[in-house]
Amino acid sequence: MAKVPPGVGPRHPQVVVLFGATGDLAKRKLLPGLCHLATSGFIPDCRIIGVSLDALDADGFRQITRQALDAFGSRKLSDAAWNAFAATLDYVPLSAGPAALKAAVTKAEQSFGAESRRLHYLSVPPSAALSAVRLLADADLVQDARIIMEKPFGTDLASARSLNAKLHEVFDESRIFRIDHFLGKEAAQNILAFRFANGLFEPIWNRNFIDHVQIDVPEMLSLGQRAGFYEQTGAYRDMVVTHLFQILAFMAMEPPTALEPGPISEEKNKVFRSMLPLHPADVVRGQYVGYREEQGVAPESETETFIALKCFIDNWRWAGVPFFLRTGKRMAEGQRIISIAFREPPKSMFPPGSGVGAQGPDHLTFDLADASKMSLSFYGKRPGPGFRLDKLSLQFAMHDTGLMGEVLEAYERLILDAMRGDRTLFTTAEGIERLWEVSMPLLDSPPPVRLYQPESWGPKSIHQLIAPHAWRLPFERAWRDPNKLGS
Repeated sequence: MAKVPPGVGPRHPQVVVLFGATGDLAKRKLLPGLCHLATSGFIPDCRIIGVSLDALDADGFRQITRQALDAFGSRKLSDAAWNAFAATLDYVPLSAGPAALKAAVTKAEQSFGAESRRLHYLSVPPSAALSAVRLLADADLVQDARIIMEKPFGTDLASARSLNAKLHEVFDESRIFRIDHFLGKEAAQNILAFRFANGLFEPIWNRNFIDHVQIDVPEMLSLGQRAGFYEQTGAYRDMVVTHLFQILAFMAMEPPTALEPGPISEEKNKVFRSMLPLHPADVVRGQYVGYREEQGVAPESETETFIALKCFIDNWRWAGVPFFLRTGKRMAEGQRIISIAFREPPKSMFPPGSGVGAQGPDHLTFDLADASKMSLSFYGKRPGPGFRLDKLSLQFAMHDTGLMGEVLEAYERLILDAMRGDRTLFTTAEGIERLWEVSMPLLDSPPPVRLYQPESWGPKSIHQLIAPHAWRLPFERAWRDPNKLGS
């Protein structure tokens, strides 16, 4: 077991009340993540109380958890580690009511024999979130507790304001952790390190040197069992408000006064306050052919499975720089890319046919996958006689460091931060409400959905949206595999 650095985990034992404990997210991410945190020493001690509609007892919940770890856990678990983790598990069905939940939490806290903390994780649909909050209030489990909320945080400005107001009746804003697993990825945090720790790039991180920015998150996946949820949300609500805009804020924010939750949240919210309302003419909505035949989808559904848009941040640093965002289902590749295009030289001294400019401007690219990578492309001279230029690149992959095994998965990192009370990577009520505010022109007058073929890059009109530029995906060159260099 790798030694856990001091200060990474919480100081006190944790009682985790996990609503939706038998759901898909819990099985795929939360239970494996909690198991790793508990068995690897990140948490001094913990008890996990599962809560869901299923009529189970503690042994039944342990059986479901073991099956989830076997199916979705990314790390091998010894019998001894499993037995130790299984002993921390308990279960209360929703039908048992607040008294039973209170009794289970009290029993868990008394088992520590020392001061502990409560963390409530609401892995439930938005429609069930407030009833779970009321159950916690009725069970008298709110005092000094922290609560993690899953997206979406409302579906428009009015619902977001209503949800926040009702949450604040029970929990103080400082105790609410609205989770976005994109921000838990090492690659997203690497943007902050890259910008603010290096004197080479921060001076050119502005409208004078950057021409445009792309944030591209195409997915090859279809809906799976999420058709009912997706019909109520669509690609914009599901991905852009909750994920892509948050990544945009990390990329565009001003330097915070300190690398601490308060200053970072304030700089992110400044970005959101500076965003211009979205113009429907700057948005392309798409739907893949065959979506309406999916089980649970209305036969004449206008729900978008694809969205591409152009937005602007109207402040001193970014005035006039377009940000292009794109995401969708059933697309040609699955990627998570931020691509920053630098302005081209004002005049070229190279003769026609030299190749300069032929493959677009220089780019700095962040790959936001778990095994993160970065690439800086530039023009360089081709060896030999004459003056012919080719597009070259400097590339870095997390695998190069030999520290890939130290990377926590996104949900693990965020759960750990919530236990510590660190809100750096979580969203605020103010930020969420502002994003719905700039979204309202689009939501009130959405452009029609345009069909696109599965395994394509979306509707053809995306090229008019980004013109005179071009989408970076698919890439003009592949990422190099560091394991094959020199072979």
